[in-house]
Amino acid sequence: MKIVFLGGNFDHSGGTERVATIIANQLAEAGHEVVVASLSRGQKPFFPLHQSIIIKSLFENEGRTLRRAPLLVYRLRKLLKAEQPDALVAVESMLALFTVPATSGLKLKHICWEHFNFKSDLGKKGRNLARQLAAKYCDVVVTLTERDREYWRKGTKGRAEIVTIPNPSPFPVQPIDDIATKQNVVLAVGRLAPQKGFDLLLRAWQGVFPRVPDWTLRIVGEGEQRDVLSKMATDLGIDQAVEFVGQTSDVGKYYRQASLFCLSSRFEGFPMVLLETLSFGLPVVSFDCDTGPAEVLAGTGAILVPEGKVDDLGEALVNLIKSPKERQRIAARSHEKAQQYQINRVINDWIKLIERDATSTK
Repeated sequence: MKIVFLGGNFDHSGGTERVATIIANQLAEAGHEVVVASLSRGQKPFFPLHQSIIIKSLFENEGRTLRRAPLLVYRLRKLLKAEQPDALVAVESMLALFTVPATSGLKLKHICWEHFNFKSDLGKKGRNLARQLAAKYCDVVVTLTERDREYWRKGTKGRAEIVTIPNPSPFPVQPIDDIATKQNVVLAVGRLAPQKGFDLLLRAWQGVFPRVPDWTLRIVGEGEQRDVLSKMATDLGIDQAVEFVGQTSDVGKYYRQASLFCLSSRFEGFPMVLLETLSFGLPVVSFDCDTGPAEVLAGTGAILVPEGKVDDLGEALVNLIKSPKERQRIAARSHEKAQQYQINRVINDWIKLIERDATSTK
C-alpha cells in the first residue's frame, strides 16, 4: 500500500516530526510505499528517513499558510492525484483545514493524527474548526491517550472513528543500572517554554534544595524562556543547585545518570519524555495534568501530584529522594511498563489501521 504523511515542515526537529518519521520509517521497513510531504520546505528532513521514502514539498519557502490556503489545497490535491495513495495521514490536526477540501471525492483513507490535548488550541484559533472538520470528514482520528479520545468523542460530531494509538518510545528498553551508580540528580527534559512549567519546578526546588543540599536539579532543553528561567534560579537563590544543560543530541546520557525524573508541565498532549524515562527505568514525580501522565505512568508507582501545586511537587521530590528503596521499586515497575511503548507493539496498531478496509471505519 502507498501512504502519504503530510506535515508542516519535516526539516524541523519537533516531537511531531520525530514521531511521524519513526512511524513512516517502520511502515517503509514493512514494505509499504511511503511519501513524506511538507507544506513548506522539508527537502532536508531533520530526522533520517528510510531510503525508500519519497520526499515532497508543496512550497519551497516558508510563508503565511492561511494566506496561501487555496493554492496549498490545489497543490495538495494535485500531489494526491499524482501519487494515488491508499491513505493520507495528516500528522497534525490543524492540517485538516487543508486535507479535508483537498481529498473531497478522492478514494483514499483519510487519517487525522492528533498530537496535542483536545482542550488546548495552542494559540491557534483555527484548531477547533480543524478538529470539527476532521471528525466530520476524515475516516479516522488517531489520539494518543484514552482520555483525549473521550474528549474528542464528547466534543465533536461526525463519522470519523476515533482510536487511540500511543506514540512509541524512541529508545529501546535499557538495562536498569544499580541505584548506587546514579548521580544525585533530579532530571527534567523539555522545551524551555511556559507549557512545560519549569518556573513551577524552580519554585518547588527552592523548597527542596535546603533539605537535600547534595542534590542537583538538571534541566535539559532549550527555548525562549532560557534567560528568564536562569534569572529566576538566581533570584530564588538556587542557581548553585540548578544546571541548565541546553539542547543535546545525547539525551540518553542524562537519563542514565539521573536518579529520578520530574515532569512539571501545565498541560501535555502525550509527554514523550515520560516514555523515555520508562525506557531507562527512572522513577517519576509528575503533575497530574491533562493529558498523558496518569495514563503513561499507571501501574508504575510513580507519584502524581495535583496540577500546579508547587509545594506538593516539592514534598513528593523530597520524599522520593530520601527513599532509595522506593526509587528502586518504581524503577523496576517503570521498566516493565516501558514494554508497552516499544515500536514493535505500536507499529502493529498502525499497520492494522492502514491496511484494514476504509469502509470498516465508517
